[in-house]
Amino acid sequence: MGFEEMKTIDVRTVDPETLVDVTGIVIDESLSKEERKAEYLRQVKNPYCFRVGDVVVKNVYSNDGVTLQERFEQFARTL
Repeated sequence: MGFEEMKTIDVRTVDPETLVDVTGIVIDESLSKEERKAEYLRQVKNPYCFRVGDVVVKNVYSNDGVTLQERFEQFARTL
């Protein structure tokens, strides 16, 4: 399955049992940043749709250079 196909998975119809539970992913922190990314992708199989326990998560990525932490800080300031 290619990345474009991974993006289109519908969380309402996907079988949760076919998704990786990210709580079981372990990454060797001694690896380089690029190696850690590659290892995460290898283990998660689909970075756009996965499980956290029993919860199915659909992830969307942006190319705007803003980190997840910065997004959360922006969100928190709007509350």
